[in-house]
Amino acid sequence: MIGAGNNMQTHLLGIEIGGTKLQLVAGDDSGAILEWQRFAVDPAKGAAGIRAQMESALAALLAQWRPAAIGVGFGGPVALLTGRIACSHHVEGWAGFDLRGWLQALAGVPVRVDNDANVGALGEGTRGAGAGANPVFYVTLGSGVGGGLVVDGKIYHGATPGESEIGHLRLDRSGTIVEQRCSGWAVDAKIRRLKAEGTPSVLCEWIGANPGGEAKILARALAENDAAARAILTETAEDLAFALSHVVHLIHPEMIVLGGGLSNMDRLYGNVPRLWTNWIFSDRVDTRLAKHLHGDASGVRGAAWLWPATASS
Repeated sequence: MIGAGNNMQTHLLGIEIGGTKLQLVAGDDSGAILEWQRFAVDPAKGAAGIRAQMESALAALLAQWRPAAIGVGFGGPVALLTGRIACSHHVEGWAGFDLRGWLQALAGVPVRVDNDANVGALGEGTRGAGAGANPVFYVTLGSGVGGGLVVDGKIYHGATPGESEIGHLRLDRSGTIVEQRCSGWAVDAKIRRLKAEGTPSVLCEWIGANPGGEAKILARALAENDAAARAILTETAEDLAFALSHVVHLIHPEMIVLGGGLSNMDRLYGNVPRLWTNWIFSDRVDTRLAKHLHGDASGVRGAAWLWPATASS
């Protein structure tokens, strides 16, 4: 068993590896987070640069907390059984890398590696906004769109590769996917298009000189009751509601939790459930929609809890 076997808490480490940030936490098997570190990632330095950051940060964490195990959430597809990275769509140098083997050799403790959306689902589904609900479906609306399903307190993987790829769900027969309409970069593109078309909007006034990250100003524009911002929100909410109607039909989760930067638009939580009734066959669906509890830390917390939530030996 992973555990102390007595009244002492077992320490665990969680790591989340993304395209823009690296996070590490020390926690214990009660769910408490004892230390949290966050670093910006330089994609130009590739996977080797991120591994160097991890080595530097881990040295002190291992000495301080002496963890029994490490859980990792990786921003891309992974081979669950081996802990080997399939690829990263954001940072070069990860394809085929044996992340579990490398970390186990570095830390001297057991390591588990999973997809970042899956560990985000675990973090929110067991000790976050979805705590007490079962099943819980998690959607992260970040630079891309990912998903994860937690059933009976454990990540549901299904057949290999085992990800709940809601971001690649088709919205129409032409092949348009959810990620092309509901991700941060999709909203960025919509805002840039407004400016190119000369649409009157405070969004256009606030766009900086360097493109990218425009979605971050959408909530502020909504607070100003900007018409163009309202139109983008409505379109995004409709597409998201349509996508989630399929999740409701197939899984009937008790709770759907939204995470990622776009989930901070509070108007989604009234609009999306109201809209998905247009496509759900029954008016007796009890699925609830909730905002993440842990914010940017959902994934790294879930990574720390990979062992207590899943280990039996």
